[in-house]
Amino acid sequence: MLLIAGLGNPGQTYAKNRHNIGFMAVDEIARRWGFAPYRAKFQGFAAEGAIETADGPVRTLILKPQTFYNEAGRAVGEALKFYKLDPADLVVFYDEIDLAPGRFRMKAGGGAAGNNGVRSITSQVGPHFRRARLGTGHPGDKALVHGHVLSDFHKADLKWVEPLIQAVADAAPLLAAGEDEKYQTEVMRLAPAEKADPRKLAKDAG
Repeated sequence: MLLIAGLGNPGQTYAKNRHNIGFMAVDEIARRWGFAPYRAKFQGFAAEGAIETADGPVRTLILKPQTFYNEAGRAVGEALKFYKLDPADLVVFYDEIDLAPGRFRMKAGGGAAGNNGVRSITSQVGPHFRRARLGTGHPGDKALVHGHVLSDFHKADLKWVEPLIQAVADAAPLLAAGEDEKYQTEVMRLAPAEKADPRKLAKDAG
C-alpha cells in the first residue's frame, strides 16, 4: 500500500496559497485516478483508491492533514502506524521555495531544509520517507518568505501551476511503482518549467 500525503493549511482562506500546492497536487491525483470521496480520518481528510501501474493496481490512500501545515506529522504518523507501513511507503507532496517555480524534484530521506511541515513528519516517522518537491520559488529575501508562501498564486503563475499539477497526476503510475527517478523525469517532460528570474520573483513578492 502507498500513502500519499499533501501539505497545506485547511480552509478556503488558504486554498490558493503557494503553501497549499501539496494539497492541489494530491487532489488532482485523487481526481485523475477516480478515488473515493474524502472522509474525515487521521486528523485529516483521506481518500482511498488505486493507481494503475504496468504490474497492476497499487492500493493508495491520499491524506490531507487538517492539523495546519506545521503539525502535519501528527496526521501522517497516525495513518502510517494504522496501516503498519514503512516510511518508504510514504510520499509527501509539498512546496519547495528553493526550487524555481514549476520545477519538480523527488528526494528520499534527508533533512527538513527549514520546512516545518517536513520537520513535523520527520519527528513522527523518521527522515526516510519520499518527498515530492514542487518548486514555488524564493522571494529573494529571507524576511519575505513567510508572506510569500502564505500568499495566493498570481494569475500568471497558473500557466505553470496547472500543467505541473496535471503532470504529477498523469505520471503517478511511475510513483506508485516506486520509480521515483523516472517519475521526476516524466513530470518535467509533461510540464517543462521555464527558467526563473530571481529579480521578478522578488518584485512579485513585494
